[in-house]
Amino acid sequence: MLVQKKIGNITDHTNTSKTIDWLMLEWFETNKRILRKRTQSGVEVSLKFLQDNPLLTQGDILFEDEKTIIVIEVLACDCMVVAPKNMFEMASVCYEIGNKHLPLFFENDEVLVPFEMPLYKLLTAQGYLVKQEKRKLLQPLKTTVAPHGADRETLFSKIMKLTTTNE
Repeated sequence: MLVQKKIGNITDHTNTSKTIDWLMLEWFETNKRILRKRTQSGVEVSLKFLQDNPLLTQGDILFEDEKTIIVIEVLACDCMVVAPKNMFEMASVCYEIGNKHLPLFFENDEVLVPFEMPLYKLLTAQGYLVKQEKRKLLQPLKTTVAPHGADRETLFSKIMKLTTTNE
């Protein structure tokens, strides 16, 4: 089965009499433009999002007919969870993680990152409270970073200005 666009989300769906066939994805597969997977019932699904990045998330509907709905299920994975105490700590943690070019996720005032032992050791050595948990990474923190240069203000420097002037 070829899927080229998502058609909605299960949270907005009103017909509950249809069978839901889950397509299990790892967090890093949710932004793939081309992917071939099998649903829980064994249906082969080819994802081909050639125009846009799909940004698939929990509950996205990929296919629907009279009997079945194929829906995305994002699998939980090992991740690091940091709950910064204030905006300064938030900026510092995000800067450290961003410096490693790792994806950041944000949920309920917590920063989540796929688990990586060197980063875990670095953050705990710097005094941050870091927990290791199994979580679904659903809300990527999107940033645009300006190129490095003496005359450019970065996202980090803007946050630092905000946190130092408000305290």
